[in-house]
Amino acid sequence: MISIVIPVFNERESLAMLHGEILSVAAANGLDAEIVFVDDGSQDGSWDVIRQLSAERPGTRGIRFRRNFGKAAALQAGFKSVRGNVVFTMDADLQDDPTEIPNFLMQLDQGFDVVSGWKKIRHDPWHKTFPSRVFNGLVSRTTRVKLHDHNCGFKVYRAEVLREIRLYGELHRFVPVLADARGFKVGELAIHHRPRKFGSSKYGFRRFVKGFIDLMTVKFITQYGQRPQHLLGAMSLISMGIGFLGLLATVLLWFFPMGLSERNDRLLPYAIAALLIGVHLISIGFVAEMITAFCSREEDGYAVAERVGDEVARVETRIQTTASTENGTLGYPPHEQRLGDPK
Repeated sequence: MISIVIPVFNERESLAMLHGEILSVAAANGLDAEIVFVDDGSQDGSWDVIRQLSAERPGTRGIRFRRNFGKAAALQAGFKSVRGNVVFTMDADLQDDPTEIPNFLMQLDQGFDVVSGWKKIRHDPWHKTFPSRVFNGLVSRTTRVKLHDHNCGFKVYRAEVLREIRLYGELHRFVPVLADARGFKVGELAIHHRPRKFGSSKYGFRRFVKGFIDLMTVKFITQYGQRPQHLLGAMSLISMGIGFLGLLATVLLWFFPMGLSERNDRLLPYAIAALLIGVHLISIGFVAEMITAFCSREEDGYAVAERVGDEVARVETRIQTTASTENGTLGYPPHEQRLGDPK
Protein backbone atom coordinates (compact mmCIF):
# COMPACT_ATOMS: atom_id res chain seq x y z
CA MET A 1 0.00 0.00 0.00
CA ILE A 2 1.07 3.55 -0.71
CA SER A 3 -0.22 6.45 1.37
CA ILE A 4 -0.58 9.98 0.05
CA VAL A 5 -0.71 12.82 2.58
CA ILE A 6 -2.10 16.09 1.25
CA PRO A 7 -2.14 19.23 3.43
CA VAL A 8 -5.07 21.47 2.55
CA PHE A 9 -5.53 25.16 3.23
CA ASN A 10 -8.34 26.84 1.28
CA GLU A 11 -8.11 24.60 -1.81
CA ARG A 12 -11.78 23.75 -2.27
CA GLU A 13 -11.84 24.01 -6.08
CA SER A 14 -8.97 21.60 -6.71
CA LEU A 15 -9.65 18.76 -4.25
CA ALA A 16 -12.12 16.68 -6.27
CA MET A 17 -10.02 16.96 -9.43
CA LEU A 18 -6.82 16.01 -7.60
CA HIS A 19 -8.58 13.10 -5.91
CA GLY A 20 -9.81 11.78 -9.26
CA GLU A 21 -6.37 12.07 -10.85
CA ILE A 22 -4.72 10.13 -8.02
CA LEU A 23 -7.30 7.34 -8.22
CA SER A 24 -6.84 7.11 -11.99
CA VAL A 25 -3.05 6.81 -11.67
CA ALA A 26 -3.40 4.21 -8.92
CA ALA A 27 -5.84 2.12 -10.98
CA ALA A 28 -3.72 2.33 -14.13
CA ASN A 29 -0.62 1.11 -12.28
CA GLY A 30 -2.24 -1.46 -10.01
CA LEU A 31 -1.47 0.46 -6.83
CA ASP A 32 -3.31 0.04 -3.55
CA ALA A 33 -3.47 3.66 -2.45
CA GLU A 34 -4.96 5.51 0.49
CA ILE A 35 -5.39 9.28 0.45
CA VAL A 36 -5.24 11.36 3.63
CA PHE A 37 -6.37 14.98 3.37
CA VAL A 38 -5.35 17.18 6.31
CA ASP A 39 -7.44 20.35 6.48
CA ASP A 40 -5.19 22.92 8.13
CA GLY A 41 -7.94 25.31 9.25
CA SER A 42 -9.49 26.07 5.84
CA GLN A 43 -12.34 28.57 5.74
CA ASP A 44 -13.55 28.13 2.17
CA GLY A 45 -15.51 24.89 2.55
CA SER A 46 -12.60 22.53 1.83
CA TRP A 47 -13.68 20.30 4.69
CA ASP A 48 -17.12 19.78 3.13
CA VAL A 49 -15.45 18.49 -0.03
CA ILE A 50 -13.14 16.20 1.98
CA ARG A 51 -16.11 14.88 3.92
CA GLN A 52 -17.93 14.05 0.67
CA LEU A 53 -14.88 12.39 -0.92
CA SER A 54 -14.27 10.23 2.15
CA ALA A 55 -17.92 9.10 2.13
CA GLU A 56 -17.86 8.21 -1.57
CA ARG A 57 -14.52 6.42 -1.79
CA PRO A 58 -13.12 3.88 0.73
CA GLY A 59 -9.48 4.54 1.40
CA THR A 60 -9.97 8.30 1.42
CA ARG A 61 -9.75 9.87 4.85
CA GLY A 62 -9.71 13.34 6.31
CA ILE A 63 -8.27 15.10 9.34
CA ARG A 64 -9.49 18.55 10.26
CA PHE A 65 -7.63 21.00 12.50
CA ARG A 66 -9.58 23.47 14.60
CA ARG A 67 -7.42 26.29 13.28
CA ASN A 68 -4.37 26.82 11.08
CA PHE A 69 -1.37 25.12 12.69
CA GLY A 70 0.99 25.14 9.70
CA LYS A 71 2.11 22.70 7.04
CA ALA A 72 4.56 20.83 9.27
CA ALA A 73 1.80 20.07 11.79
CA ALA A 74 -0.50 18.94 8.99
CA LEU A 75 2.12 16.59 7.60
CA GLN A 76 2.93 15.20 11.02
CA ALA A 77 -0.75 14.47 11.70
CA GLY A 78 -1.01 12.74 8.34
CA PHE A 79 2.14 10.70 8.93
CA LYS A 80 0.76 9.43 12.23
CA SER A 81 -2.39 8.11 10.56
CA VAL A 82 -1.03 6.43 7.42
CA ARG A 83 -0.92 2.66 6.95
CA GLY A 84 1.24 2.29 3.85
CA ASN A 85 4.90 1.32 3.82
CA VAL A 86 5.54 4.05 1.23
CA VAL A 87 4.31 7.58 1.95
CA PHE A 88 3.91 10.41 -0.56
CA THR A 89 3.39 14.07 0.20
CA MET A 90 2.00 16.49 -2.35
CA ASP A 91 0.33 19.88 -2.44
CA ALA A 92 -3.40 20.30 -3.04
CA ASP A 93 -3.16 23.08 -5.64
CA LEU A 94 -2.88 20.73 -8.68
CA GLN A 95 0.64 21.95 -9.52
CA ASP A 96 2.00 18.53 -8.53
CA ASP A 97 1.21 15.98 -11.25
CA PRO A 98 0.02 12.59 -9.86
CA THR A 99 1.25 10.84 -13.03
CA GLU A 100 4.75 11.17 -11.53
CA ILE A 101 3.88 8.69 -8.75
CA PRO A 102 5.13 5.60 -10.68
CA ASN A 103 8.38 7.44 -11.50
CA PHE A 104 8.90 8.15 -7.79
CA LEU A 105 8.38 4.47 -7.00
CA MET A 106 10.91 3.45 -9.66
CA GLN A 107 13.44 5.87 -8.17
CA LEU A 108 12.71 4.51 -4.70
CA ASP A 109 13.48 1.00 -5.96
CA GLN A 110 16.99 2.17 -6.86
CA GLY A 111 17.92 1.95 -3.18
CA PHE A 112 16.76 5.35 -1.95
CA ASP A 113 14.81 5.95 1.26
CA VAL A 114 13.67 9.49 0.37
CA VAL A 115 13.09 10.89 -3.12
CA SER A 116 12.47 14.63 -3.42
CA GLY A 117 10.80 16.20 -6.42
CA TRP A 118 12.62 18.81 -8.51
CA LYS A 119 10.45 21.31 -10.37
CA LYS A 120 13.04 21.72 -13.11
CA ILE A 121 10.73 23.88 -15.23
CA ARG A 122 8.62 26.00 -12.91
CA HIS A 123 5.42 27.84 -13.73
CA ASP A 124 5.66 30.43 -10.98
CA PRO A 125 6.39 34.18 -11.02
CA TRP A 126 10.00 35.36 -10.69
CA HIS A 127 9.48 36.82 -7.22
CA LYS A 128 8.75 33.28 -6.04
CA THR A 129 11.35 31.35 -8.05
CA PHE A 130 14.36 33.63 -7.44
CA PRO A 131 14.26 33.53 -3.61
CA SER A 132 13.65 29.78 -3.87
CA ARG A 133 16.81 29.27 -5.95
CA VAL A 134 18.87 31.31 -3.52
CA PHE A 135 17.44 29.39 -0.59
CA ASN A 136 18.00 25.99 -2.21
CA GLY A 137 21.61 26.81 -3.00
CA LEU A 138 22.19 27.99 0.56
CA VAL A 139 20.63 24.85 2.06
CA SER A 140 22.63 22.55 -0.21
CA ARG A 141 25.92 24.23 0.67
CA THR A 142 25.19 24.44 4.39
CA THR A 143 23.85 20.92 4.91
CA ARG A 144 25.76 19.16 2.08
CA VAL A 145 22.51 17.53 0.96
CA LYS A 146 22.65 18.40 -2.73
CA LEU A 147 19.09 18.94 -3.93
CA HIS A 148 17.90 21.42 -6.53
CA ASP A 149 14.53 21.98 -4.85
CA HIS A 150 14.32 21.51 -1.09
CA ASN A 151 11.01 23.40 -1.09
CA CYS A 152 9.19 20.97 -3.38
CA GLY A 153 6.20 19.46 -1.57
CA PHE A 154 6.08 16.39 -3.83
CA LYS A 155 8.19 13.74 -2.11
CA VAL A 156 8.12 10.05 -1.27
CA TYR A 157 9.44 8.33 1.85
CA ARG A 158 9.79 4.84 3.16
CA ALA A 159 7.64 4.60 6.28
CA GLU A 160 10.61 3.92 8.57
CA VAL A 161 12.03 7.36 7.72
CA LEU A 162 8.96 9.10 9.09
CA ARG A 163 9.01 6.99 12.25
CA GLU A 164 12.41 8.45 13.14
CA ILE A 165 11.80 12.10 12.26
CA ARG A 166 9.63 14.51 14.24
CA LEU A 167 8.39 17.66 12.55
CA TYR A 168 7.52 20.91 14.26
CA GLY A 169 7.52 24.62 13.43
CA GLU A 170 8.26 24.87 9.69
CA LEU A 171 10.84 22.10 9.35
CA HIS A 172 8.81 20.19 6.74
CA ARG A 173 11.01 21.49 3.92
CA PHE A 174 14.07 20.01 5.65
CA VAL A 175 12.86 16.41 5.94
CA PRO A 176 15.48 15.17 3.40
CA VAL A 177 18.20 16.90 5.44
CA LEU A 178 16.94 15.37 8.69
CA ALA A 179 16.69 11.97 6.99
CA ASP A 180 20.25 12.25 5.65
CA ALA A 181 21.46 13.04 9.18
CA ARG A 182 19.88 9.75 10.33
CA GLY A 183 21.77 7.82 7.65
CA PHE A 184 18.98 7.41 5.11
CA LYS A 185 19.76 7.65 1.40
CA VAL A 186 18.24 10.71 -0.28
CA GLY A 187 17.60 11.05 -4.01
CA GLU A 188 15.98 13.49 -6.40
CA LEU A 189 13.61 13.25 -9.38
CA ALA A 190 12.86 15.90 -11.99
CA ILE A 191 9.07 16.20 -12.19
CA HIS A 192 6.43 17.90 -14.30
CA HIS A 193 5.26 21.13 -12.67
CA ARG A 194 1.87 22.46 -13.75
CA PRO A 195 0.58 26.06 -13.71
CA ARG A 196 -1.75 26.98 -10.87
CA LYS A 197 -5.42 26.77 -11.87
CA PHE A 198 -7.18 27.93 -8.73
CA GLY A 199 -6.45 30.35 -5.91
CA SER A 200 -3.13 31.98 -5.17
CA SER A 201 0.14 31.01 -3.57
CA LYS A 202 0.17 30.88 0.25
CA TYR A 203 3.85 31.82 0.40
CA GLY A 204 5.61 35.14 0.15
CA PHE A 205 9.00 36.69 0.71
CA ARG A 206 8.68 36.15 4.48
CA ARG A 207 9.17 32.44 3.88
CA PHE A 208 12.74 33.15 2.78
CA VAL A 209 13.55 34.84 6.10
CA LYS A 210 11.85 32.11 8.13
CA GLY A 211 13.58 29.47 6.02
CA PHE A 212 17.00 30.91 6.81
CA ILE A 213 16.25 30.84 10.54
CA ASP A 214 14.98 27.26 10.25
CA LEU A 215 18.14 26.36 8.33
CA MET A 216 20.27 27.46 11.29
CA THR A 217 18.05 25.37 13.57
CA VAL A 218 18.40 22.28 11.37
CA LYS A 219 22.16 22.75 11.10
CA PHE A 220 22.41 22.86 14.89
CA ILE A 221 20.05 19.90 15.41
CA THR A 222 21.71 17.61 12.89
CA GLN A 223 25.30 18.31 13.94
CA TYR A 224 25.11 19.31 17.60
CA GLY A 225 21.72 18.09 18.80
CA GLN A 226 23.33 15.45 21.02
CA ARG A 227 26.40 17.52 21.95
CA PRO A 228 25.47 21.22 22.13
CA GLN A 229 28.47 22.10 24.29
CA HIS A 230 30.81 21.17 21.44
CA LEU A 231 29.57 24.22 19.55
CA LEU A 232 28.76 26.61 22.39
CA GLY A 233 31.85 25.61 24.36
CA ALA A 234 34.11 26.18 21.37
CA MET A 235 32.58 29.61 20.76
CA SER A 236 33.02 30.36 24.47
CA LEU A 237 36.70 29.45 24.45
CA ILE A 238 37.32 31.64 21.40
CA SER A 239 35.53 34.59 22.99
CA MET A 240 37.33 34.20 26.33
CA GLY A 241 40.64 33.79 24.53
CA ILE A 242 40.10 37.09 22.73
CA GLY A 243 39.16 38.69 26.06
CA PHE A 244 42.31 37.46 27.80
CA LEU A 245 44.47 38.66 24.94
CA GLY A 246 42.79 42.06 25.16
CA LEU A 247 43.44 42.26 28.89
CA LEU A 248 47.07 41.23 28.39
CA ALA A 249 47.53 43.91 25.72
CA THR A 250 45.97 46.51 28.04
CA VAL A 251 48.36 45.59 30.86
CA LEU A 252 51.37 45.72 28.56
CA LEU A 253 50.35 49.10 27.21
CA TRP A 254 49.85 50.29 30.80
CA PHE A 255 53.45 49.59 31.78
CA PHE A 256 55.06 49.91 28.36
CA PRO A 257 53.28 52.66 26.42
CA MET A 258 55.76 52.14 23.54
CA GLY A 259 56.11 55.83 22.80
CA LEU A 260 52.45 56.72 23.23
CA SER A 261 51.94 60.03 24.98
CA GLU A 262 48.88 58.80 26.86
CA ARG A 263 48.00 55.55 28.53
CA ASN A 264 46.09 53.46 25.97
CA ASP A 265 43.38 51.43 27.68
CA ARG A 266 40.73 51.54 24.99
CA LEU A 267 40.88 47.75 24.66
CA LEU A 268 39.72 47.22 28.25
CA PRO A 269 35.90 47.42 27.73
CA TYR A 270 36.08 45.21 24.64
CA ALA A 271 38.17 42.63 26.46
CA ILE A 272 35.75 42.54 29.40
CA ALA A 273 32.79 42.21 27.00
CA ALA A 274 34.47 39.27 25.24
CA LEU A 275 35.07 37.55 28.59
CA LEU A 276 31.46 38.04 29.65
CA ILE A 277 30.17 36.71 26.32
CA GLY A 278 32.40 33.65 26.72
CA VAL A 279 31.08 32.99 30.24
CA HIS A 280 27.48 33.30 29.03
CA LEU A 281 28.07 30.94 26.10
CA ILE A 282 29.61 28.20 28.21
CA SER A 283 26.82 28.60 30.79
CA ILE A 284 24.20 28.20 28.08
CA GLY A 285 26.12 25.18 26.84
CA PHE A 286 25.94 23.48 30.24
CA VAL A 287 22.19 24.15 30.43
CA ALA A 288 21.74 22.71 26.93
CA GLU A 289 23.73 19.62 27.92
CA MET A 290 21.51 19.11 30.97
CA ILE A 291 18.35 19.41 28.84
CA THR A 292 19.78 16.97 26.31
CA ALA A 293 20.74 14.48 29.01
CA PHE A 294 17.29 14.46 30.63
CA CYS A 295 15.01 14.90 27.60
CA SER A 296 16.68 13.11 24.71
CA ARG A 297 15.56 9.64 23.75
CA GLU A 298 18.01 6.77 23.61
CA GLU A 299 17.40 6.20 19.90
CA ASP A 300 18.20 9.85 19.08
CA GLY A 301 21.89 9.07 19.39
CA TYR A 302 21.97 6.35 16.71
CA ALA A 303 20.05 4.86 13.79
CA VAL A 304 19.67 1.08 13.32
CA ALA A 305 19.48 -0.11 9.69
CA GLU A 306 18.79 -3.81 10.31
CA ARG A 307 18.63 -6.42 13.06
CA VAL A 308 19.14 -10.17 13.03
CA GLY A 309 18.86 -12.91 15.64
CA ASP A 310 16.76 -13.29 18.78
CA GLU A 311 16.78 -9.56 19.47
CA VAL A 312 14.46 -8.95 16.50
CA ALA A 313 11.48 -10.61 18.16
CA ARG A 314 11.83 -8.60 21.34
CA VAL A 315 12.20 -5.30 19.44
CA GLU A 316 9.19 -5.99 17.22
CA THR A 317 7.07 -6.89 20.24
CA ARG A 318 7.97 -3.64 21.95
CA ILE A 319 7.24 -1.60 18.81
CA GLN A 320 3.83 -3.22 18.33
CA THR A 321 2.94 -2.66 21.97
CA THR A 322 3.94 0.99 21.80
CA ALA A 323 2.04 1.55 18.54
CA SER A 324 -1.13 -0.03 19.85
CA THR A 325 -0.94 2.10 22.99
CA GLU A 326 -0.46 5.35 21.07
CA ASN A 327 -3.15 4.62 18.48
CA GLY A 328 -5.72 2.94 20.68
CA THR A 329 -5.54 3.85 24.35
CA LEU A 330 -4.36 7.43 24.05
CA GLY A 331 -6.72 8.37 21.21
CA TYR A 332 -6.33 11.37 18.94
CA PRO A 333 -5.05 14.83 19.83
CA PRO A 334 -7.84 17.20 20.88
CA HIS A 335 -7.33 19.60 17.97
CA GLU A 336 -8.14 17.01 15.30
CA GLN A 337 -11.32 15.69 13.76
CA ARG A 338 -11.08 12.60 11.56
CA LEU A 339 -13.13 10.99 8.82
CA GLY A 340 -12.84 7.82 6.77
CA ASP A 341 -11.62 4.30 7.35
CA PRO A 342 -10.74 3.36 10.93
CA LYS A 343 -7.01 3.09 11.47
